[in-house]
Amino acid sequence: MNFLILSVTAGEGHNSTAKAIRADLEECGAEAEILDTFAYISPELAKFIADGYLLVTEKAQGAYRIGYRLAEKRKVVSERFDSMRLASAALSKELVDYIRSGDYDAVVFTHPFAGMLLNAMKKRNLIGNRTVGILTDFTFHPFWEDNTANDYVVVPDKLLLPQARAKGFRDSQILPFGIPINPKFRETGDKIEARKKLGLDPGLTTFLLMGGSMGYGNMEDLAARILGLDVEREFQLIAVAGRNEEAKSALDRLAANPPKGRKLLVTGFVDYVSLLMDAADCIITKPGGLTTSESLAKTLPMIIVNPIPGQEERNTEFLLNNGCAMAVTATVPIEECIYQLLMSDVRLDAMRACIRGIAKPDSAGELSRFLLNLAHTPRMEMEKDSPAPEDEEFVFLKE
Repeated sequence: MNFLILSVTAGEGHNSTAKAIRADLEECGAEAEILDTFAYISPELAKFIADGYLLVTEKAQGAYRIGYRLAEKRKVVSERFDSMRLASAALSKELVDYIRSGDYDAVVFTHPFAGMLLNAMKKRNLIGNRTVGILTDFTFHPFWEDNTANDYVVVPDKLLLPQARAKGFRDSQILPFGIPINPKFRETGDKIEARKKLGLDPGLTTFLLMGGSMGYGNMEDLAARILGLDVEREFQLIAVAGRNEEAKSALDRLAANPPKGRKLLVTGFVDYVSLLMDAADCIITKPGGLTTSESLAKTLPMIIVNPIPGQEERNTEFLLNNGCAMAVTATVPIEECIYQLLMSDVRLDAMRACIRGIAKPDSAGELSRFLLNLAHTPRMEMEKDSPAPEDEEFVFLKE
């Protein structure tokens, strides 16, 4: 069995999800290929999208927030005059031969823009492959409404069913498997043993501070404020600086002389995040879809900091509304969140109980089993020969 996974480099989440899907499919004995969609079509376009995303999310967050909200509210009157649909129709020609030549049992996509290309192909009967979209956040991004001709969409939880329907998906298309995460996050290890492996005090409450692969946010300031908290209860902190060498150097200096009764373990980019999560009682993190899904799989309560406008703000809303997280805001500083959790074991237990209700530790496994079963399922004649509605108009109402 052979599968194609289309990704788009706009941040690392979509690529990481694609790799998690591939890893699980390969564990099952299938073949899976990842293709960076726009890098294949046009390297210049791919670089523009990747660099533009980093620029606006780091340097122009206010503008990005406004643009994202406008995109959420957009109203499409006719597909013939919608620029995004016209672009999809033009670009899809670059991928048709590639997909046809691969004899793929299904095509999976981790970004709605890649799905829009497939959507255009499906509507014009240019490909006959089953297509499966993956949400990589706890919300439907703008333009998912332009993906409804694809066969299925994987959502983080059944609680997103109303959003899916509002976008135009039928219930039969919706697969509440969860955001696919690497198989190594399926199991939760013993906290005491994990702390011993890391050289930490096995008996102390442990917080894990992460800023993503690039160490976003002022991690030195956050760590200093956490360690300087005026509370009698002892605790320890793990800080992961990712590939941010400047942040790691600053954290190393802080770790060399921490406040009395505190311990700080600093790492750069590591491949043992699963072990770090096993050691922790709570994670302090940006609310990226993949990191939060991994945290949920580990039954790890969250303190959310520095969300990127748009999708990460929606992730924050979902996690707060479902009792899985606290959030640092302009009026709720990090010290207050840490203090409340240190002084209330009941609060942590309640958050863990809520997390168990929505965690999907075997998300990639569920998707793999579905795809393998799909590969063995004959296509219905109606499914094979559905007409191409070249001139049909679709009306999407404002949500």
